[in-house]
Amino acid sequence: MKFEVFITPTARELLGEIRRRNAATYGKVLDKIRGLAERPENQGRALLGPLKGFRRIVAAGRYRVIYRVVRETVAVHGVAAGVRKEGDQRDIYEIAQKLIRARLL
Repeated sequence: MKFEVFITPTARELLGEIRRRNAATYGKVLDKIRGLAERPENQGRALLGPLKGFRRIVAAGRYRVIYRVVRETVAVHGVAAGVRKEGDQRDIYEIAQKLIRARLL
């Protein structure tokens, strides 16, 4: 079964930042996102805590893609992409949690 991959407006903004910083990394991240069309539930790892219900894949080095699989519509919603910087407010997991609290994801 093939899934349709959607990228949220917020994720598009975050991807734009990656693109401005490093075109090669942007290409790798985009390839990983496109790859989610095939068996997204078997890729990456399920997240816990405030991000329960989401999954993450390592896209390129410290870059992560956070997504949610919606089986009812056979869709993958890419919700955030960015650098894993543990303890930093710009950490992609911190950003995703803030977006969830603001009900933007």
